[in-house]
Amino acid sequence: MKATLVNRIRLLRFQHGEMSQAELGQYIGVTRQTIAAIEAGKYSPSLEAAFRIAYVFKVPLEEVFQWEVDEQAD
Repeated sequence: MKATLVNRIRLLRFQHGEMSQAELGQYIGVTRQTIAAIEAGKYSPSLEAAFRIAYVFKVPLEEVFQWEVDEQAD
């Protein structure tokens, strides 16, 4: 079984006035590079950062991040 944390940050940024990565980073207290790494799936945010992102977009955490499990993978 293989599990991956996926996110909809890019989509949410564009749905909220084409917010830049730098703007989102400023809202939650991280760098643009951190937002880029989270969006690309190269870095998992802290629980606090994840909740802050959801708060900025005014959506539940589950609308930003999903845990996808591939039952077929070993």
